[in-house]
Amino acid sequence: MNTRINSPATLRKAGKHLTTADPAMAALIARIGPCRLQVQQDSDLFLSLARSIIFQQLHAKAAETIYQRTCALFPRSEQFTAKDIKRAPEDKLRSAGLSRNKQLALRDLAAKVLDGTLPVMEDLHDLDNEDIITTLTTVRGIGRWTVEMLLIFRLGRPDVLPVDDFGVRKGFMLMQGHSDMPTPKALKLHGEIWAPYRTVASWYLWRATDTFTAAD
Repeated sequence: MNTRINSPATLRKAGKHLTTADPAMAALIARIGPCRLQVQQDSDLFLSLARSIIFQQLHAKAAETIYQRTCALFPRSEQFTAKDIKRAPEDKLRSAGLSRNKQLALRDLAAKVLDGTLPVMEDLHDLDNEDIITTLTTVRGIGRWTVEMLLIFRLGRPDVLPVDDFGVRKGFMLMQGHSDMPTPKALKLHGEIWAPYRTVASWYLWRATDTFTAAD
């Protein structure tokens, strides 16, 4: 079973490692304080990925409205299921604000859940990060970044560095005092010194944007 990052002892160990491994990261940690990464205990892989699909490329408030409207389409349950999405006609889903592309992605997700192509959330704990990414990115509309967010915020994996994430790249630029953001390749190379706690490093890089902006 893979280690989860959200225990206080593991977070302290991660902070100590990052401080020793990287002087710039050490300064950032001293500036921000202890890591407060929160891992949500979702048990339903379908709902986690469905929510990700709905929220893609939308502002959080608009996406949450669409998500709640989609849930309201199926009043017999608190939320919706893969069977609900499979059976729902297009106009019904459209009435909640779901675009055609999002409908196609949700239907593909539902189909793969129902036919057993995708594992259940509990089974993911026994898979390596790259195996999970390979498996879940077979779903239409699910890319590597989406799965990396699931690895961090749902599964609590300790060693995930989303090198394509704008916030992580910008945070690295600010931490290093550079004028340009790093390429994903350069960030990945530098991030090797943060292993096996690249998830915590990512959290600090996300916080760096707010921290440096507030100080300006």
